[in-house]
Parts: sequence; structure tokens; C-alpha cells
Amino acid sequence: MIRFPLKKVLVLAVAIHFWVNPGRALAMHISEGILPFPWAAFWLLSTVPFLLWGLRELKRQSAEALYFKPLVGLVGAAVFIISCMPIPIPTAGTCSHPCGTGLAAILIGPALTVVIASVALTLQALFLAHGGLTTLGANIFSMGVGGAFVGYGVYKLGRWTGAPWFISTFLAGVFSDWATYALTSLQLASALHSPGAFKVLWGFILLAFIPTQLPLGILEGFLCVGAYRFISTRRPELLRILVKGSIR
Repeated sequence: MIRFPLKKVLVLAVAIHFWVNPGRALAMHISEGILPFPWAAFWLLSTVPFLLWGLRELKRQSAEALYFKPLVGLVGAAVFIISCMPIPIPTAGTCSHPCGTGLAAILIGPALTVVIASVALTLQALFLAHGGLTTLGANIFSMGVGGAFVGYGVYKLGRWTGAPWFISTFLAGVFSDWATYALTSLQLASALHSPGAFKVLWGFILLAFIPTQLPLGILEGFLCVGAYRFISTRRPELLRILVKGSIR
């Protein structure tokens, strides 16, 4: 009598099932093909003015400081690495991850942060299958425009009201992260909702992000403070070159 090991048979059956019927993998950011063409085009066109502004700032500040471009490249590399840490959100069709754009906006300004975010997101879409080319404009707008300008605004508001630099920097990191995902939820809900269900879908996607993005935003706030403190104590001359990041 031949006996079949039940556990091995079950494991083999499950493996065959997923091989024959593979599930859709969730990439970081908004995945390829999720947004209909009109919405993908809308968000792409919406990023163009910010990209042009950032490129003009890069040209202007590079002419004033010889080492500005390499330092911008370093900040861009940091954003690329920080934003390459995905946590899948199956119900939202995308992933949670830290962004790094709050810190970048404090150091080099929000317009330049849009430029480096666009480079990071393009590389991730081309070589890591994180996000997509058709959804690149939406991802740049949420992480680069939304995250950068909200983070920079929160930082400046904190400094203007007399808050200590570490409080302002922490809040900039937190709110830049949360703003990115509020915008991502808005983009998904706007493009995918059925008639009359926009608010419901937006709220559902926001709720899907909360378990991961709420703590990730707080973690990014601490990361922002730590990175800024490290630069200001170890290499304060960098902050004199990165004019946007000097503590006043």
C-alpha cells in the first residue's frame, strides 16, 4: 500500500496553483495601468510647471555654488533609497513606504525636491518595477509636489512661530509623508470611483493606508530630525551651501 505524505501533497498543490494562476504583484507607488489615460495625462501635465521651476532653481543655485549639483545628487540618492522600502497594501492597489521628500525639501527647497523625486521615481519604474511609466506623473505629484511643499510649508510655519528646529523638522517629516498618501488616495479615488461613490472610496483607501502609514509617518519625522541633526553637527558647511536648509 502506497502512502502519500499529506503535507507534501498540499504544499505541492498550493505551489502549482500559484504557478498556474499567479496573483497580481503590487508594486510600490501607483502601479502601471491602474489610472485611466485621461487621469494619468492630467497628473503628468500637472507636474510640468513644478519640474520647470525646479530645473530653473537648479540652474540658478548651481551658478552661485560650485558644489551645489553634487550635493543635490546626494540628497536625491537619499530620497531614492528611503522610498525603496515597500509595505504592500492589497486593498489599495499600491504600497506604503517612507518618502524622504520632507527632509529633501528642508535641505534644498520644494521645487528642487520635485526634480529629484521625478528622477528617483523614474529609475524605480524602469529598473525596479516600482510604480509605472503611465502613472509616473501621479506618483511625482503625490510624493514630489504634495510631500515636498507640505513638508516645507510645515517646517517654515514652525520656524516662523518660534518652534524649535527639531519640532519643525519632525513635523515636516510627518506631514510630508501623510500628505503624500492623502494625495495618492485622492488620485486613486478620483480615477476609479463609481458614480456618486467618490467620498466613500477615498475614505476606504485612506483607511487602508492608516495601519502602515500612520506609524511610518512618525518614523519619518524622527528620521528627518536625525538626518538634519547629523548634517548640522558633522558637516555644517553643507548647510551653508544648501541655502534652503540653513537654520535661522
